[in-house]
Amino acid sequence: MSLDPAAVKTDSPASAHLETDDLEAQFQAELDSAPLTRPMWMLWILSAGLIALDGFDFFVIGVAMPLIQRDFGLNTGWVGAIATAALVGALIGSLTLGPVTDKVGRQRMLVVDIGLFIVASAATALAWNAWSLLIFRFLVGVGIGADYPISVAYITENMPARLRGRMVIGAFSFQSVGALLGALVGWAIIWAFQQTAPDLAVGYAWRWMLGVGIALSILVGGLRLLFLLESPSYYLAKGEYAAASEAASQLLEKSIVLKPDAPQEAGEQADTSKTLGYGDLFSPAYSRQTALAAIPWFLQDIATYGIGIFTPTIIATLAFSQESSLLMQEMASARGAAMVNVFLVIGFLIAVLLVDRVGRIPLQIGGFMGMAAGLCLLSFAGSTQIGLLFTGFIVFNLMMNLGPNSTTFLLSGEVFPPAIRASGAGLAGAVAKSGAVLGALGLPVLQESIGLAGLLRSLALICILAAIITYSLRTALSYSLSPSHK
Repeated sequence: MSLDPAAVKTDSPASAHLETDDLEAQFQAELDSAPLTRPMWMLWILSAGLIALDGFDFFVIGVAMPLIQRDFGLNTGWVGAIATAALVGALIGSLTLGPVTDKVGRQRMLVVDIGLFIVASAATALAWNAWSLLIFRFLVGVGIGADYPISVAYITENMPARLRGRMVIGAFSFQSVGALLGALVGWAIIWAFQQTAPDLAVGYAWRWMLGVGIALSILVGGLRLLFLLESPSYYLAKGEYAAASEAASQLLEKSIVLKPDAPQEAGEQADTSKTLGYGDLFSPAYSRQTALAAIPWFLQDIATYGIGIFTPTIIATLAFSQESSLLMQEMASARGAAMVNVFLVIGFLIAVLLVDRVGRIPLQIGGFMGMAAGLCLLSFAGSTQIGLLFTGFIVFNLMMNLGPNSTTFLLSGEVFPPAIRASGAGLAGAVAKSGAVLGALGLPVLQESIGLAGLLRSLALICILAAIITYSLRTALSYSLSPSHK
């Protein structure tokens, strides 16, 4: 590899001279030695913003669902379909738009993604019947699903390795901030209608809840349009060296020139015929990485979304069923859900502190075992055992976010090279969302046959299985991380 002297600011002591053939490795070396720059913080904030919208949307629908059910006169089947429409959309979005992100770029897909989210969110709040609500919720989910591979690729490729775990998990922690905000917004809107127009609450309170998501998505979209920066690793994987140099210089706030040794004709790009593709995710070289990224996440999401979407309903059933009116039950359950969701945030904060000290795999295994313990506590709670009920939810939420809800997202980006990073993360996210759909649709049916206690204990066994599988696949992480991170 050679340098283009004209492209380097020779009067700048910060100019970087990258002089080996492995451009990606050299860029990563420059990135790993760099401090956190303003562009790094900006792309982190913007990625975290849409993740917060994801958490808000997935949680607020649980608060709104009893009102939607009464407003549209829905039976149990329709409730399940609408509650899971966004999950199905997320599965499709993650599976299909991850590979697209590897083809057209992270930055471009970020703009498309937020645009879709804004339009679909607005349409959802204005839905006129069950079918329209179902379709618009599906489209919201497509936007959410696309954000998983985009965000994890974007952050993973543009953060120093020594800080990557904390920064990726820190961004993903905004999912719990969004969930907490969803609970608070739901409670506040129900309270406002109860105080001013209780007769209108059933028809309009849920629209206001979903409408808040529109304002939040417009805010995040506006911020994203102010900062457009493609990943240098993406350009390098495509052989676009001039664009990679420009992006790297902007990201690191110093002049970086990435240029191969072999001279190229004007306008010629590198030979990318041997670039990794989607099929390589299932090849012997990457199959264990794919399994590690996807299978534990699938099992986790069965429990996470099966419990998470219906947290307000479960709390209302076990703790507040004696309330006299629907609005009182809704307020009480939303308030209780907000309280236990605080521990989602705390779990993420602990994960940020521990991920690079304890390692990804130990945190994931310990988190799954803690989730199992919380579910077992919940299985023994009844309507008169409020303390045990909330203790179970707190343990479950805390250990989930301290462990697998953080580490699965992180690993989905770390175990794959840049050329297939968004594809791999998208595939893992899609498999995970199939678990979420299974949990949200299947758990209410299973509950009718084995009861709530039996259901919760079955989920505990699933978490234990996920811990065992994580341990058995742990060597898939060996090539991509230093021993301290494993």
